Amino acid sequence: MTLVAEVRDLRVAIGGRTIVDGVSLAAHAGRITAVIGPSGSGKTTTGLALLGEYPAGAVVDGEIRTPTGAVGYIPQHPASVLNPARRVGALLTDIARRQAKGRPAPPGHRVEEALRLAQIPDPEAVLRRFPHQLSGGQQQRIVLAQALLLGARVIVADEPTTGQDALTTQGIVAELATLAAQGIAVILLSHDLDVVRRLADEVVVMRDGRVVERGPASAVLEGRLREARAREGRVREARAREELRAAREFRPRGPVRVETRNLTARHRTTRGASVALRDIRISVAAGECLALVGRSGSGKTTLGRCLAGLHRTYEGAVLLDGMPLPRSLRSRTRPELAAVQYVFQDAKAAFDEHRPVLDQVARSAVRLQGATPAQARRTAVRTLGAFGLSEKLAERRPGRLSGGELQRAALARSLLAGPSVLICDEITSGLDPTTRTTILDALARLREHRKLSLVFITHDLAAVAALADRIAVLDAGRIVETGPARQLIEQPQHALTKALLSASRTGLPGSAPER
Repeated sequence: MTLVAEVRDLRVAIGGRTIVDGVSLAAHAGRITAVIGPSGSGKTTTGLALLGEYPAGAVVDGEIRTPTGAVGYIPQHPASVLNPARRVGALLTDIARRQAKGRPAPPGHRVEEALRLAQIPDPEAVLRRFPHQLSGGQQQRIVLAQALLLGARVIVADEPTTGQDALTTQGIVAELATLAAQGIAVILLSHDLDVVRRLADEVVVMRDGRVVERGPASAVLEGRLREARAREGRVREARAREELRAAREFRPRGPVRVETRNLTARHRTTRGASVALRDIRISVAAGECLALVGRSGSGKTTLGRCLAGLHRTYEGAVLLDGMPLPRSLRSRTRPELAAVQYVFQDAKAAFDEHRPVLDQVARSAVRLQGATPAQARRTAVRTLGAFGLSEKLAERRPGRLSGGELQRAALARSLLAGPSVLICDEITSGLDPTTRTTILDALARLREHRKLSLVFITHDLAAVAALADRIAVLDAGRIVETGPARQLIEQPQHALTKALLSASRTGLPGSAPER
């Protein structure tokens, strides 16, 4: 095996707190090394060390050896590395031009090839858009295309399948396997054990900043499966929730809380406006969960943003308790703002990096519920604690929390507004199994006890089966199938629904050679 990059005895401390403690990691040409572990275990900090990047104020010790060529990075939050002021086509073309020296293919051809390998449908439309006009899944694949254009000898992939539908995940798994077959070393940071099983040659397990286990993928993952069987009680709880949901499907629906009527949304581009949603009609009753599923870029996030007043370029209407809501967030009253809350897929980007997380969570109750600062802080501490986040942890700035910790804090902040409608955009993606279960359990309780209406945007079909009452499947901006969750999962009618369910159930069949 050819050693391409190496981390030796890495120690990273912030404010006297050690977040990575004595970690060693090797990247070999043509091999995939997976780093797994719960949120906050130090995976991303270790991966970023290969790029020479560390949290602000970090004290670093250890040795990092990297190749003369670039180290590519696919982040968990792709919007953070995409210039929001430039269209995607310009971003990729600039990279291709910088890398074009000595290459026979012109930059335009190389961009097209990178988009094809990154499994980006309708690339012409995507190239004309700004990053904020793309779904989280589309942003993830654009960053993958950037890494491919760089021609890196090492690629650090931080949750690359996060927020991707099952069919696109198949393509990404196949592409990462192809990269390894071409001699590129891949460091895969992931919570998705199925993806790890398909790809990894070696697995490194981290917990509390330390490596607690490493070895061949088959041996290490077998141990993880034994742990899963030890948590059989949680599985029984999930089944109980599903049985409760199935029973509720046959009860009369309550009063409609939020709905859309003939909603057609557009994205502005250099060539005018492109249609993102066509004639969308949905409704969600009090205490009901509607799951929006479909391939990346199908319009799920745009629909959620229309409901929340974050996307105002649309025709038709959004109604809350039968009354039309203003299209723009800025035109909504304080009660309307409080009533419809949005939890973003990229929790890191949703927080001000300069202020403590606890202050930002509490501010929601002050601004939208009229609570005093002291009252808001007590409520924030109690709500964060219910999600496993201590007051001491929440007093830190966002950069010192893991992605999973920030996702839980973002959910807590939305709940402090006292919403009647909660829009959750891929909030279980990129989370470890324990954190994912915590969030799903919390959402189930909120729906039952508060009669909270949930719009659950996701590619996580297992979560849909456990939580949703009804499902709407979107494809190219249209709803192609909708119905009760149990019925749609067991007896899908549309070809796309069947394909998504098949890919999810079979666990990436044939998407990549066994490694």
